[in-house]
Amino acid sequence: QVHVVESGGGPVQAGGSLRLACAASGRTFNTYTMGWFRQAPGKEREFVVTLSSNGGYTYYADSVQGRFTVSRDNAKNTVYLQMNSLKPEDTAVYFCAARSRGSFSGTTYAAIRDYDYWGQGTQVTVSS
Repeated sequence: QVHVVESGGGPVQAGGSLRLACAASGRTFNTYTMGWFRQAPGKEREFVVTLSSNGGYTYYADSVQGRFTVSRDNAKNTVYLQMNSLKPEDTAVYFCAARSRGSFSGTTYAAIRDYDYWGQGTQVTVSS
């Protein structure tokens, strides 16, 4: 069992920044593909970004490309999501997910079903 815990959410004004963190348990964290998703009120959960196990491959949703940056520290079993130039439409609960199954290099894992473990989410609220 892998436990995933997000932190770092909160209120922020439009144009501001937040840094989310995602801590995951497991001695093989450095083999997990990690992903961030978000869910706004009344909407379905949507893909934000995926990050390969060694951090060498990333893929962003068009809506956050150029504003968000994902990274990981395998020594700390932690993934980060730096969010800049935030907009009111970024308001959502942000979820971190871990894929413990094998992954193919260079493959984009952007579907909910691609991930095995999920955190409880952290709320991000961007005010205009």
